[in-house]
Amino acid sequence: MPGGMTPRAAGRIPVLAGLLALFLAFAGAAALAVEPSEMLADPALEARARAISREIRCLVCQNQSIDDSAADLARDLRLLVRERLVAGDSDQAVRDFLVARYGDFVLLDPPVRPRTWGLWFGPAAILAIAALGATLYFRRRRAAAPPAPLTPEEASRVGRLVEEERLP
Repeated sequence: MPGGMTPRAAGRIPVLAGLLALFLAFAGAAALAVEPSEMLADPALEARARAISREIRCLVCQNQSIDDSAADLARDLRLLVRERLVAGDSDQAVRDFLVARYGDFVLLDPPVRPRTWGLWFGPAAILAIAALGATLYFRRRRAAAPPAPLTPEEASRVGRLVEEERLP
């Protein structure tokens, strides 16, 4: 191998190169989510728009902010945020407008209130129900009666079958 590289190490190079290319592709997509054509000329308004966009969930990606998402809906929401800011809305007024339109789910950090209990406590409840179900299943399985012992006829038949399998 050139440079004293083992065959195993040489086999890793294409894998590492592929992983690096994949990482750069995703990193580049996130960096380019906010397009220059979307940006506001006023740096202060643009900073406010970016701050708000980091708090709003992309409804397509669902676990990404609209600031990080390259989805068309995220772009539309970023433009809407900027339009509202240019119109003179406060940051809270923009958030309230989006919540009124899309519900609390649009916020990456929704408030804890009865309407959002499913978002906050649903995963834990599902996990608890699954754990309870598994516990009940294994307890019932353990408590089931053991199988009855083999009768002498069954034992001799099993012995004959095992001997037949051992013969070449």
